[in-house]
Amino acid sequence: MTTPHPHRPGPDGPMAPPPGCPAHGMTAGQLDSHGPSGGQDTIGPTLDGLAASGLRRLYGPEAENDPMGLYEKLRAEHGSVAPVLLHGDVPAWLVLGHSDNLHMTRTPSQFSRDSRRWRALHDGTAPPDHPLAPIFTWQPICVFADGADHERLRGAVTDSIARIDHRGVRRYINRYSNRLVNEFCRDGRADLVSRFAEHLPMMVMAQILGMPEEYNDRLVQAARDMIKGTATANESNTYVMTTLTRLVKRRRIAPEEDFATWLTEHPAGLTDDEVSQHLRLVLIAAYETTANLIANVLRMVLTDPRFRAQLSGGHMTLPEAVEQTLWDEPPFTTIFGRWAVGDTELGGRRIKAGDALVVGIAAANVDPVVRPDLNASMQGNRAHLAFSGGPHECPGQDIGRAIADTGIDALLLRLPDVQLAVDEHELRYEGALMSRQLLELPVTFAPRPPQDVTGPPSASAAVPRPQWQVESPRPDVVRSPSRAAVPSSAEAGTGVPGTVPEATGVIPEQRAERAGSAPRRAWRALARWWRGH
Repeated sequence: MTTPHPHRPGPDGPMAPPPGCPAHGMTAGQLDSHGPSGGQDTIGPTLDGLAASGLRRLYGPEAENDPMGLYEKLRAEHGSVAPVLLHGDVPAWLVLGHSDNLHMTRTPSQFSRDSRRWRALHDGTAPPDHPLAPIFTWQPICVFADGADHERLRGAVTDSIARIDHRGVRRYINRYSNRLVNEFCRDGRADLVSRFAEHLPMMVMAQILGMPEEYNDRLVQAARDMIKGTATANESNTYVMTTLTRLVKRRRIAPEEDFATWLTEHPAGLTDDEVSQHLRLVLIAAYETTANLIANVLRMVLTDPRFRAQLSGGHMTLPEAVEQTLWDEPPFTTIFGRWAVGDTELGGRRIKAGDALVVGIAAANVDPVVRPDLNASMQGNRAHLAFSGGPHECPGQDIGRAIADTGIDALLLRLPDVQLAVDEHELRYEGALMSRQLLELPVTFAPRPPQDVTGPPSASAAVPRPQWQVESPRPDVVRSPSRAAVPSSAEAGTGVPGTVPEATGVIPEQRAERAGSAPRRAWRALARWWRGH
């Protein structure tokens, strides 16, 4: 998630590890005791020795159609660390084991985030116009820094994240969620990916960063495209950076209470370029992970019997459902990359200085060593690697969780009878190096009138949580519900389309519930607090 930078080294640029580095000049045998696996007799050939041996690709049909199947083949063939080919058949290591990933991400002295160490940059194997260039091209930002530089830059990001009003953010999430639902609630059917999951995170992040006026479909599509290794990835990256550069210039002149301003004013003294790059890092990381997370949670809610039974029965909360999904279908399947500081060993493999390594998030989350039973509930367990680990662990993960569980909660309260409109096997996915994206999630539901979301959040719009339940579509039920349930604006007693008199957002069959008993009123108050009202 970077742009080309003048400091990018060429083939004759320096790439040696810094003097005094603990791993500098050490051999795999010398470092054997430092690796999590041990056992020098298990160490195999180097990546160079394997590069011409018909390695499996992390791109192309097999990787895109069934990445989890590919990971298990690699685990069976190579163990916890497997040699693979990236776009353009550039060799790298994919780390599959949970403990090996933890060791790699927690040991920057051996596995650096500084991509300038990558030998493929110096021998021309990974040229400046490589499809993955937006991800690996070095920039002076925290994601590519270690040590003191990383502490300074990440400190500016984490300090700014700490200033975000989470209660206020939940209000925006709830409001934007209802605004999106308003656009299709009369139809009785919708694609929850293109109409909801793809847009809610960008609407919220644009608000947090301080550029709600920049939110549009082009920004959404550019954010999705730039990390996929497509032919247009660099063009999409340029569009995003141009948008953020404009924002930084505005905030230097006219500060506001937003994330962009907090970065520009931070005592770390970030330059305009550093601020723009960190805004892009936060925006893309938060957007892509959250869009995928929302789609994955909704799919599981609509198709997985465990989720349906436990959510409907009150045995699982939406935050717990989000956490289970982070184990089973993490938003990022991999993160590229780490680069070996010196010759070392990991998972019984000889890693040479300058080798590239890929954090295998999805593979680590199903490592049989830590999850021998994949059907076992992971409630209350946050040991997954969905947000990576170590000093570079995602600092804004709680914002993503809040967008997902608050947004899905708002959607299900508005559409309590939502059902999948197709059989689960008909759902289509698109794979890329870092993620597996659900393309569509078509659903049906009883048509409903829109809510008024122009004013402050209204307490009367809250529907008691026990009323929503998720059911699987039955074969004997027509998937397209009747639209007769939608009252016209005249029937509703107003000439203004999209409004509901006296009980905004409450459908007729719910009006009798509004007075309710004391327990129901208490539950309603709790629901309002949860959504930040």
